[in-house]
Amino acid sequence: MRCSAGVRRAGRSPRGAGDGQPEMPAAPLVGRVAGRTSETIGGVSPTAVLRATPDRAHHLPAAGLAAVAAGVLAGLPLALGSVGALAAVLVLQLALVLSWVVVARMRGARASLVVGTAAAVAADLVLVLPDRPELGGLLGVLAVGFIVSVLQQMLRSPRHRLVDSLAGAALLLTAVGALAALLLLDRSAEGRLVVTALAAGVALVVGHLLDQVLPRPVVAEGVPRGLAGTVLSVLAGAAVAWAARDLADLGMLRSLFVGAVVAGVVALVAVAASYVAVEAAADGVPDAISPWVLTVVQVVLPLAGAAPVALGLLSVL
Repeated sequence: MRCSAGVRRAGRSPRGAGDGQPEMPAAPLVGRVAGRTSETIGGVSPTAVLRATPDRAHHLPAAGLAAVAAGVLAGLPLALGSVGALAAVLVLQLALVLSWVVVARMRGARASLVVGTAAAVAADLVLVLPDRPELGGLLGVLAVGFIVSVLQQMLRSPRHRLVDSLAGAALLLTAVGALAALLLLDRSAEGRLVVTALAAGVALVVGHLLDQVLPRPVVAEGVPRGLAGTVLSVLAGAAVAWAARDLADLGMLRSLFVGAVVAGVVALVAVAASYVAVEAAADGVPDAISPWVLTVVQVVLPLAGAAPVALGLLSVL
């Protein structure tokens, strides 16, 4: 999307030949929202981005996929035990690897897919194979993965968008490692992974559905997310954790606290993921492969952010 020629003029407005009128400063190179200027996103104003991103396309697919992801993450461990937990986490990791490489427009995409997939498998094995796994085992996976990513980006030619690709690789490695922490939740005590998945999933679903109806007051300008949906998603996550507390032998207060914190992290990361999705949609990323890559990022990235938080809380409380 490109600004019109009149808007691109910096500091001058056109005047007619011989009109004798003094030159007036042109409008600033930014959009105006509610009578004030605002910074641009991807070369257009946040208002333009928001209008180009229909709420239905932004929220309803994400709400549906969040319900499916939460059901898989909670149902497979109950049905298949540790094997089911491993399968559910690996599916989320691989979906995020594929989607993030496309959304972040990482250079050397095929090699980045290989590195991300290998990191996801290695992170899971580090937490599944030992008799007494520790979260610190992921540090080796992240270190090796980042070194390999640096080498992969440095060896490609030409090295366009090197810094952006390295930043995308670092976030991807962190996210797949964070998702692997869910496996420790499954091994620490029965039912804790289920409660975490339900609280996080319900928070995502409620947040997207409410923002579909009432994205007010706006949390981030140019992004269809509202404060009402964020607050109510936290309350919904706490309520679900309280209702499912017997699955993990949690008391009333502990379940409410854990559910609220997990849902709060999910809600905040979901806003950031929506911002990424809006920017990527403005750049035409869905047209390259599929609009579902944006939806996967909107759902799986918040789950990754909440996983280590839930593990830390449930290990201490």
